[in-house]
Amino acid sequence: MLFGAAPAAVASRPECGAVSGGRVLVTGGAGFIGSHVADLLLDRGYEVEVMDDLSSGRLENVSEGVRFHRLDVGSAAAAQLVREGRFDAVCHLAAQIDVRKSVADPAADARQNIAGSLNLLEAVRASGRPCRFVFSSTGGAIYGDFAAIPTPETAPKDPQSPYGVAKLSVELYLAYYARVHGLDTVALRYSNVYGPRQRADGEAGVVAIFCGRVLEDRPLTVYGDGRQTRDYIFVEDVARANLAALQADLPPAERLDSRSFNVGTGVETSVLQLAELVGVVAARPIDIQYAPPRPGEQLRSALDVSKARQLLGWQPEVELEEGLRRTLRYFSELDRSVR
Repeated sequence: MLFGAAPAAVASRPECGAVSGGRVLVTGGAGFIGSHVADLLLDRGYEVEVMDDLSSGRLENVSEGVRFHRLDVGSAAAAQLVREGRFDAVCHLAAQIDVRKSVADPAADARQNIAGSLNLLEAVRASGRPCRFVFSSTGGAIYGDFAAIPTPETAPKDPQSPYGVAKLSVELYLAYYARVHGLDTVALRYSNVYGPRQRADGEAGVVAIFCGRVLEDRPLTVYGDGRQTRDYIFVEDVARANLAALQADLPPAERLDSRSFNVGTGVETSVLQLAELVGVVAARPIDIQYAPPRPGEQLRSALDVSKARQLLGWQPEVELEEGLRRTLRYFSELDRSVR
């Protein structure tokens, strides 16, 4: 893996600040969340380029007007693009997102989520130009089951899975690069994101899975007793959080949590409540099948987003029922289009 040139001193880096325009690279920009981020930035007048290896993303998610690079974030070619691309910002969303896969193969998860991120950070550092690096972290998996609910950014970090460990590791690297090398870094800790374009064939997409099964009149599978809670945030709200992180004047990078922001709603919803609400929105009866609990899964999660409100000027706008309605409509239309 190519990591670039020798370290530059902090004082030699140009001054960093809010990115209200210019060129932005969105890694994972053919994927569920990344494509929404790319679309919003394009709509707001940014020059957008997307890097994606299409291992889970889809080329049809990349809009016209976006330059596409089919690259693995851990590759030498990806590092070269970042080093030489003269980007004003990088929104880094490319990741291995399946908690089950991280439990089954922690080394593979670390190679993609830690080493791939380091490859890009080193390339930004080697470029020698101001570039805001917005990292998509996790608020659902980084705190663990021992934090207060809703959980603030300053809560102790105690991940329950290799996926959460990897995300926390990258955040620690972000703090290091900011303090030692002067990089302009931000971490957005997402709760459980859902919405149009979410894949229904992965562990992370419970809303997409439920929507698909309801439309097919199939039972919904609930792991454990279904009382485990999550904080469900609509994908367009997450895209707006990325935009806000680019455009905000941020505090100094003094400690790990200084430039980390929770992105959620602060509302707990159990899996059983979610299943019931999907049935209500679909106006169909639901049948639930129970399965054994999955290893590494948290019992409760909801995020305190007051810091993002105060410092980024961001807050969630889409209520869960409305978000589910829009998501179900998307999958219903998708289902009709492939028939």
